[in-house]
Amino acid sequence: MRTNRLAVVAAAALAAALAAGCSGGSGESAAPTASGGAAAGPVTLTYWTWVPNMDKIAAAWNRSHPDIQVTVSKQAGGDDAAAKFLTAAKAGNPPDLVQAEYQMLPSFVAADAVADIKAETAQVKGEFGDGVWGLVTLGTDAVYAVPQDSGPMMLYYRRDLFEKYGIEVPKTWDEYAQAARTVHRKDPKVFLGTFSSKDPGWFAGLAQQAGAQWWSIDGDAWKVAVDDDATTKVANYWGGLVKEGVIDGMPYFTPEWNKALNDGTLLTWPSAVWGPGVLSSNAPKAKGKWAVAPLPQWNAGENHSGFWGGSSTAVAAKSPHKAAAVKFATWLNTDPQALDLLIKEGSVYPASTKGAALLTEAPEYFSGQPDFWRQAAAIGATARGFTFGPDVNVTYNAYKDAFDKAVAARSDFAAAVRTMQDTTVADMQKSGFTLAK
Repeated sequence: MRTNRLAVVAAAALAAALAAGCSGGSGESAAPTASGGAAAGPVTLTYWTWVPNMDKIAAAWNRSHPDIQVTVSKQAGGDDAAAKFLTAAKAGNPPDLVQAEYQMLPSFVAADAVADIKAETAQVKGEFGDGVWGLVTLGTDAVYAVPQDSGPMMLYYRRDLFEKYGIEVPKTWDEYAQAARTVHRKDPKVFLGTFSSKDPGWFAGLAQQAGAQWWSIDGDAWKVAVDDDATTKVANYWGGLVKEGVIDGMPYFTPEWNKALNDGTLLTWPSAVWGPGVLSSNAPKAKGKWAVAPLPQWNAGENHSGFWGGSSTAVAAKSPHKAAAVKFATWLNTDPQALDLLIKEGSVYPASTKGAALLTEAPEYFSGQPDFWRQAAAIGATARGFTFGPDVNVTYNAYKDAFDKAVAARSDFAAAVRTMQDTTVADMQKSGFTLAK
């Protein structure tokens, strides 16, 4: 399915909206020849990325590929990086390659800013799990990027405090709720967990685990189902615990949250594989006391997870050197040397199963759990994602606004989900997207 069948006039409107106020591209990409083919001599590619030490990784490629040289341009990441890329693409001078967060990739596709590289990547599809590969296809028969890193979700828990309060690691969300009640009854100052109204990516990952599909493509139209049954179930579950008072409502990554992690008044964090870095920085006193387990399941015997975070390597649609760019993108995310460098120099959790297998020694913070990475790999294989929509930022902002109010008032969380749905649909209609009935 071609991109422009899903976008039409919406692509221009979307690009303008996301890129407003951001600077243009660097203009560093090599110019095409008059014939449109490769320029004489070595091809020079520009790669926009925020991975640490990517210049060192690219240097390894450059040494062994004198005919294709890659120049790294360090970016800040986040929404600003996405808007900057859309601006450069619209101006006709994008980088040849760009690091694209999975949730932002549909915005790039809708703006015709990234190339379909299905034919060139067919040989590496098998090196990625179905869940993460689905994040770069948008549910179509096209492939818009090569997965780079992923964020399969798992349950981080204080092993010592579980023993203190006499609770087992919950295998189901019902067991998690019972454990929350037990802990809070034994010590009203202690909570098993918290609901974060500031982290829509976290909530999206939990919805994925439950089987949600917020967006899908129906012929030439987008279907929006942010308020589907799976998501409503997740919202009602957490809303019930917040209303009951056995789960806290403080957001993640705040001073209060850091303190609770550090002093043992918060016992779990359903998070992603990148959690060790956060915990080691924010809860140093608890080093060696945390462990990981699979997320609790909705039904006993199931084995599912979701994704929180992660990114891919996409090729700009207007790059004059697409073939060379795809070669680098596939090398970066599948070659053993590159994967080893991504881990050691870039602190990346590779999306490829081959890359995940290279991680053997547990993070220092989890030295008491030597099988940390084996657990992470097993959990990652169960993660299922969903297709993100072209206006995910609107949906995420609606999440923050609606759930801020719901947590403060301990009101209906399902109503907050409906607000996300209504806000998303209204924005897509305003931007000119065709929506399925």
